[in-house]
Amino acid sequence: MWDNLREPSAPRREAHLRAFRAYWEDCRKGGDVPARADIDPRRIAALLPHAFIAERIAPGVVRLRVAGTHLGDLMGMDVRGMPLSCLIEPAARDAFALHLVDLFDRPACLRVALRSRGGLGRPALAGTMLLLPLRSDLGDVSRALGCLVTHGRIGRAARRFDIESVQAGPLTGPMPPAPPTPFRVIEGARRGRARPGSRAHLRLVVT
Repeated sequence: MWDNLREPSAPRREAHLRAFRAYWEDCRKGGDVPARADIDPRRIAALLPHAFIAERIAPGVVRLRVAGTHLGDLMGMDVRGMPLSCLIEPAARDAFALHLVDLFDRPACLRVALRSRGGLGRPALAGTMLLLPLRSDLGDVSRALGCLVTHGRIGRAARRFDIESVQAGPLTGPMPPAPPTPFRVIEGARRGRARPGSRAHLRLVVT
């Protein structure tokens, strides 16, 4: 498990992210979006504390159904049942919602470069989020396999992130790094509402 005191090097983190995407690719049958039931947590052990499965509730609104311990550490609470946007700064949530629409409707694979500003008890924190579409048991593309890796100490929770860039890519092909272009906030998308939790540590289980 990764922690605040000993983190893997940047090349190793990138290797883990590529392996995460490669596993999702392996789950595809005939090039289709893989099913939620096809995901085996044991195959993504290196990123299990950072992994999550989310469910589309409405256009631009995605709820966390399963979440690894790292997400709970970032928020200081159990994030299951909360919107994925709870990890995003309020000013960036409308634009983030538009990219979530693209994730499911296109569908597309998203790579999001994140940064949390430093403050009292909160060192500056960088992160990368991958979002990969999944089919539900009913066959619709309404689930997502994701992971959130960060670089730096978490410090005092809760940590929320500004979005530096978003890359929406096709379902096939290599996973490129996030582009360095600035991220522009776009108004007009729907927002999710967070609800409080209680536990600081989570266990990733299949539901």
